[in-house]
Amino acid sequence: MKKFNIRKVLDGLKEASSSTPSVQVGPQENHLIQETLQSEHFQLCKTVRHGFPYQPSSMAFDPVQKILAIGTQSGALRLFGRPGVECYCQHESGAAVIQLQFLINEGALVSALADDSVHLWNLRQKRPAILHSLKFNRERITFCHLPFQSKWLYIGTERGNIHIVNVESFMLSGYVIMWNKAIELSSKAHPGPVVHISDNPMDEGKLIIGFESGIVVLWDLKSKKADYRYTYDEAIHSVAWHHEGKQFICSHSDGTLTIWNIRGQGKPIQTITPHGKQPKDGKKPEPCKPILKVEYKTTRNGEPFIILSGGLSYDTAGRRPCLTVMHGKSTAVLEMDYPIVDFLTLCETPYPNDFQEPYAVVVLLEKDLVVIDLAQNGYPIFENPYPLTIHESPVTCCEYFADCPVDLIPALYSVGSRQKRQGYSKKEWPISGGNWGQGTQSYPEIIITGHADGTVKFWDASTIMLQVLYKLKTAKVFDRNRSKEDKGSTDASDEDPFAIQIIAWCPESRMLCVAGVSANVIIYRFSKLEITTEVLLEVRMQYELNDIESPDGGGGGGEHTSAHPTPGASPQTSGPPSHPSTSSNNSDGGNMPCLKVRSTPLKQSPGYQVDLVVQLVWVSGEPPQQITSLALNSSYGLVVFGNSNGLAVVDYIQKTVVLNLGTVELYGSNDPYQRQPRSPRKTRQPSGGLCDINEGSATSEDRCKSPTSGNITVSTFVLCVLYCHSIAGALPLCFILTVLLSVCPPRGANPLDHRDNSFSRSRSSSVTSIDKEAREAISSFHFCETFARKGDSTLTHCLYVGTSLGTVLVLALTLPPAGEQRQLQPVILSPTGMLVRLKGSILRMAVLDSTGSQVAPAYEPWYEPNITADGEEREKVRKRRPVSVSPSTSQDLNESQYAVVCSEKQAKVLSLPSQTCIYKHSITETSFILRADVVQMSQGVCVACFCANGHIMTLSLPGLRPLMDVNYLPLTDMRIARTFCFTNLGQAMYLCSPTEVQRITYSQDICENLQEMLGELFTPVETPEAPNRGFFKGLFGGGAQSLDREELFGEITAGKASRSLAQHIPGPGGIEGMKGAASGVVGDLARARIALDERGQKLGELEERTAAMMASADSFSKHAHEMMLKCKDKKWYQF
Repeated sequence: MKKFNIRKVLDGLKEASSSTPSVQVGPQENHLIQETLQSEHFQLCKTVRHGFPYQPSSMAFDPVQKILAIGTQSGALRLFGRPGVECYCQHESGAAVIQLQFLINEGALVSALADDSVHLWNLRQKRPAILHSLKFNRERITFCHLPFQSKWLYIGTERGNIHIVNVESFMLSGYVIMWNKAIELSSKAHPGPVVHISDNPMDEGKLIIGFESGIVVLWDLKSKKADYRYTYDEAIHSVAWHHEGKQFICSHSDGTLTIWNIRGQGKPIQTITPHGKQPKDGKKPEPCKPILKVEYKTTRNGEPFIILSGGLSYDTAGRRPCLTVMHGKSTAVLEMDYPIVDFLTLCETPYPNDFQEPYAVVVLLEKDLVVIDLAQNGYPIFENPYPLTIHESPVTCCEYFADCPVDLIPALYSVGSRQKRQGYSKKEWPISGGNWGQGTQSYPEIIITGHADGTVKFWDASTIMLQVLYKLKTAKVFDRNRSKEDKGSTDASDEDPFAIQIIAWCPESRMLCVAGVSANVIIYRFSKLEITTEVLLEVRMQYELNDIESPDGGGGGGEHTSAHPTPGASPQTSGPPSHPSTSSNNSDGGNMPCLKVRSTPLKQSPGYQVDLVVQLVWVSGEPPQQITSLALNSSYGLVVFGNSNGLAVVDYIQKTVVLNLGTVELYGSNDPYQRQPRSPRKTRQPSGGLCDINEGSATSEDRCKSPTSGNITVSTFVLCVLYCHSIAGALPLCFILTVLLSVCPPRGANPLDHRDNSFSRSRSSSVTSIDKEAREAISSFHFCETFARKGDSTLTHCLYVGTSLGTVLVLALTLPPAGEQRQLQPVILSPTGMLVRLKGSILRMAVLDSTGSQVAPAYEPWYEPNITADGEEREKVRKRRPVSVSPSTSQDLNESQYAVVCSEKQAKVLSLPSQTCIYKHSITETSFILRADVVQMSQGVCVACFCANGHIMTLSLPGLRPLMDVNYLPLTDMRIARTFCFTNLGQAMYLCSPTEVQRITYSQDICENLQEMLGELFTPVETPEAPNRGFFKGLFGGGAQSLDREELFGEITAGKASRSLAQHIPGPGGIEGMKGAASGVVGDLARARIALDERGQKLGELEERTAAMMASADSFSKHAHEMMLKCKDKKWYQF
């Protein structure tokens, strides 16, 4: 493993045409920190995949092991056992899985693919592997059937032939059922592809074959001829047996079901059109849509169930897909949210010749998995315990937090458990196979997903499982009824106006901040109490600003700061008279936000409750620019966000805007660029579409690109504040601040309508055009306590601001003292100049102490904001709280800090307070970094990067030595770029499809322990006893007839199959390799136990048989002796 890892690193170093990091040691020699992280601490591997299988195509269930398998159109295989036991495998070819068949209770699965290959999977190991494959060369596979407890697999083809494969050796038998032997000799037409094969439940020697054209043949395997043929003039989609083997049912393309007696050839004994209108004059009912599948299941005490999908009448346009359950005289039509891919009825017995006793139906839909309880009235569904709702609304952003505070998951679970729907089945989830892994990893992990409809979901991701904890609907804050004039534009922010773009979360204080696609920021506090908030007042303030004309960009700064109302003053008096909001029509040139905040009282359940809403407004008919960066700090009580024009800092404790600056003004007179004034543009800039789950349409995804891809200059800022108070008697709770930063792009700038989805464009920062310099967006923030200025001797509260042109600027914060003063005195931010410049947009910033450990930003511990006590009590609690953590005074003044800055192209480490660059590393020349995080590993801190060329890299800190470089996956779409994130302790994740989350690890420790952490799919279970034949059936031969298939299909009798027909491909390592790869001691013990059990069982059977033979011999000897005595004295003529 370690050799492989080092080779990867070396390969990566060759690929990145950068030399080793140029080390510049500053004036002090104490920068040589002993780094604890080494290359051998890193290894990259996939851990687990969660979510709904994307584009499912087939399904199978093992009724003894109780494991469900789902195949997809991309060749993926997902296996589900009890909640928390799931597994993902992939066929190398990537061809669609057309059918799956379990070897019931054998720990094996057969998959048939659209590329005409058949594979045998071994499930007796934690990571299933292919043992054998068979690739057909001349015929297309259409249907497979593997009888229970048989090792001979029937494979039907498009030509109408049936081939037989031994699943142990995966060799073809010489026995072939040819289509021309199966049909009538007089028939001139080809019967079409084989759509169904199954053996008679009571006679294994009789096989029913359904051809697409409507012909069904009952084939006698021994005599190699057709016993009976059944012809119907409509195409067949599926066939199902009655368990007694005397009747079968067919579903047809005209929406009819036909029931046949096996001995009655002429006509079906019954024809049913479940959804057809019955004409009164006795004519045939109107044709309906095809019934794609039917199942016929019997019960011991009652009527049989006939379950079918499809078959609706053609006049039900717009009706949702349905599953129909016919039981006796009742017919239940169960509507589904998505089209049905397949369904399976779960029965009490695996034996086809016994009463089936169905208890549930598993329905696989295009985007959901539904399990219906057949035993309860009304057929309720089971509550699905798997994390299959990731894609309920398309995911637009993700964040991943490992090693969270231990009380967080219980707190989120307790508020989330109240959101659950009612009316589910009371029974246990029926897919309950497998066992959980023995993982020792115990720290809490949380994944947060933001969605296109404005929902935010919190997931418990601890111990490689995934479970939804809590769901927040941010759209509740806004009015949804938008006027018709607004709907003229087809902008993405109009299609999904509430979509979440960025999430900032402080796990310790539980403060949450989200930025939406409509240029809005919502700040939430976590509370365990329910409250009602009422919006009362809306105040708008607008400031006219001059265009920036001086080349140094310094003009206008004073006007900005003086324009803000003085903190503490009454909002009503700090601006012009308020204009009540009556319309949300954005085309009137008024300074309106994109969304209208609701004016009716808002009931806020326990969980996340709105504290503040900030909106950017339209200016002169131009929409606000989307927010590109967001950060919050609970200790300072500040939220900061930026876009293409500048940044705004909001104090959510005082509900005021502290700072509202253009990017140019952050530089002051030190602006390195000569910027020219720009005239406003004429056309509205499209803001790009969000990837929907349907990948077909190439929607514009420019919002996901690096912020450097827009053309914008600084223009005016408009500020608009709305206040909202709670209902009388409750707390004054929530203010809505509508702030902002508007736009004007350079003349001649192209709107971002090019569909660049390839990441192949040059992103070199050497292009020094004025157009490029004019669009400096804010790309990242970092709150820290560090040396604000060069040569400082004391630590200060600071905000680092990173821009899309590679500059890091520093703002020093002055906070009022904690307690009452924090409510009244203003927070002051003062720009202290530029810290450093890098190539490419700034992605991540961090501060290390003198020992090389990461300095975590200050935070405030969580407290209950809605205390019901009176005002004095509340004040006491507020005073007790440490609102802001003062900078650490324990640090020796001689000790330095290190600032770590990572951009799209390179990383630098600076010594503070001298601000000298001591380490520099060029990460990529030809590509660019999409995501970079400074992460805490168990052995130390490192920078983890995901590059657009698919490489995942880690660099040591502070030395920036390359520790790992693996070419992991080529970036195939924007979704991966938008959702990829690293977190502490070697964990990372991304959305690998619109419905699935892929988790990976870059930690050697986790890779080594992964085998133990994964669940077991196969568990030793006794196969249920075969049904009792009964005395009379045994006497008169009415029971199930067995067949010696070995004799019939083996090489001795049937001969060898044609070599050119199919090619056998052994799996990776075959059975011996599989046994070596199987999981640890536990697996070996389990296998040994099974082997002993099987051996003991066989010995027991042998003993019983021997005893029976001895008893039989005794009895025979006794009878013979009696006969001898009786006949001893008789003469021959007396007989």
